[in-house]
Amino acid sequence: MNILATGSRIDHSEFGKGVVTNVTSTEYWVTFIENGLETIAHDAGFDIIEATDSQDLDTVSFYDIERSLKHILKTYSDVSEIVPIADKWKGGTLVLTPGDANLQEKVIPIESFFSKIIMVRDRIRVMEQKVNSSKLDPQEKVDLQQYITLIYGSLTTFNVLFKSKDQQFVVQKSK
Repeated sequence: MNILATGSRIDHSEFGKGVVTNVTSTEYWVTFIENGLETIAHDAGFDIIEATDSQDLDTVSFYDIERSLKHILKTYSDVSEIVPIADKWKGGTLVLTPGDANLQEKVIPIESFFSKIIMVRDRIRVMEQKVNSSKLDPQEKVDLQQYITLIYGSLTTFNVLFKSKDQQFVVQKSK
């Protein structure tokens, strides 16, 4: 079976006419005139209207490349990702009330507080990367990594603020 290249035009029995806009090792991403973007398997039933030249076809999709690049940047740089706050906290405030009734409360927009938590998390990640790539002896790295793990554990209290569970603080369990 020949794999179609990006730019090929097809006619699918369910989705109608469309153009292949991306190709992975198992499926086509096709933009259909009537139905928008759909993914279909290479062996899905469709008629080829026009096939473009596929001799230089690369089966790695732009999506896969983008996902890999994001992972690399997230892992090895100090560039902050956009981390959304949980919807229930948007527009809310954090109120710090002193034990002494003669003192004034401090009211902080919760989004400002959340952004500080994210900055702390990002800086801990950078510190962790620097420790792991340093020339410290292995035992010193383990000792510092244990402190970093304890810091993450202390920050799990703030996980309630995160919209996405996969962006929360996680403590790695030791084996």
